[in-house]
Amino acid sequence: MKEVKSTAEYTIFQRNDERYAVRGKKRQWINGEAKIAILEAEGLRKKPEPKPAEPEEAPAEEAAAEGEKGAE
Repeated sequence: MKEVKSTAEYTIFQRNDERYAVRGKKRQWINGEAKIAILEAEGLRKKPEPKPAEPEEAPAEEAAAEGEKGAE
């Protein structure tokens, strides 16, 4: 692992598989939400952009239209 940044509170390492590891000042590994918050604060991880919401009404309207055509 290669050391990327070191502060008084934690050290950030880049692993061989290009991911990051964070170790606290008492040499305990930091995981989960705390790790994500640290990486986002340092600019090493970006928040994913939300996907645009697709309207769900269109397939329902098409099915209703097909049902009406079949009844005629």
